[in-house]
Formats: sequence, structure tokens, C-alpha cells
Amino acid sequence: MKKFVLTFILWAPLTLCAQENTASVANKAVVCTGCHGPQGNSTNPEWPNIAGQHPKYFIKQLKDIKDSSERNVPTMTALVAMLNEQDMDDLAAYYAKMPLAQGSTPEKFLKRGEQIYRGGDFSKRITACIACHGPKGTGNAQAGFPVLSGQHAAYTVLQLNAFKDGKRKNDLNHIMQDISSRMNQDDMEAVAHYIEGLH
Repeated sequence: MKKFVLTFILWAPLTLCAQENTASVANKAVVCTGCHGPQGNSTNPEWPNIAGQHPKYFIKQLKDIKDSSERNVPTMTALVAMLNEQDMDDLAAYYAKMPLAQGSTPEKFLKRGEQIYRGGDFSKRITACIACHGPKGTGNAQAGFPVLSGQHAAYTVLQLNAFKDGKRKNDLNHIMQDISSRMNQDDMEAVAHYIEGLH
């Protein structure tokens, strides 16, 4: 009996602390839900789904947006300005645990989208997306390559164009700027829709 009581005395404060921390992070995330939804999946196709994203990548994006020299996102600037490093770490961990969105790919984009994603386009020197983002679009956490699976096609096209136009420059070794510079709008649309249905 004494052993049980002692275990409970030690366990109870830890459980309460964990619950308080979860509630605190959920409170921090309230401002995010307006655009990204309560489960990290946006209803506006031009705003990203953030559920299931790798924490390292998530934090990098917030820091880059806060700095704004590498990634300028006016709708996020004021919100990110209020976040400190602990807030960013907490939000990244919070959203990383949420399930990825499940999208679909329209038939007309399937063949070309799959070609670009899985094999690239040698004639246009477009590298296959699978090399960095993996067969199911789950990225590579250690290398800092993001999860793409289920991402809104409209958002992906906006980002590819931002890289192509030099409006977004926070990609590792300019990989995305280089690849997107060789893509036309049809290429972007096809691969973006393929990614939305990839899971």
C-alpha cells in the first residue's frame, strides 16, 4: 500500500503538469486556428495545412517569416512577431502530432503529376520531388525537407511561383528556386495536384 501511495504522489504532479502544459500550448494555438483550422488543416486552399509537419521545418518557417528577409508573408508577420523561441517549439510539437490531411488528385493531373514527382523531367532538367520528399510525401525531418502529403494544390502552386520569382528564398541551397525556375504553370499545377492526393 505504501508503495502505491508513493507512486501516486510522484505520478500525480507530473500528470497535472503535462495536462497544464498541453492546455497552455492549445491556448497558444488558438490564434493559428483562424486560418489553419482546429486540427491544423485549412479550409482555404491558399493557406497551408500544417498538421503533421516536421518540427524542425515548422520552426524554421516561423523564424524565417519573423525575419522576413528570406520569406515575406504579410498575413503572418504580426502574429509571428509575438512568438518567442519556446512558443515556436511548443507549436511545432503540438501540430506535429496531428494527422496529415487526406486529399485527392483529379484524373487529368495524375499522369503528368506522377511523372514529375516520381521521375522528374529530364528534358527540362526538373529533378524528381521524391528525391527529397520521399515516396509518400513525408519529407525528411533530419535534412529539413518538409512533409508535402495532402497539401493544398493552390498553396503549393503559390509557393512554387514564389520560389521561381525570387519572392521566397529560404530553401536549402536554393534547391526549390532552381527546380521551379524550370517549371511552367502546367508543370506546377500537375505536380501540386498530385501531391494533394499523395498519402
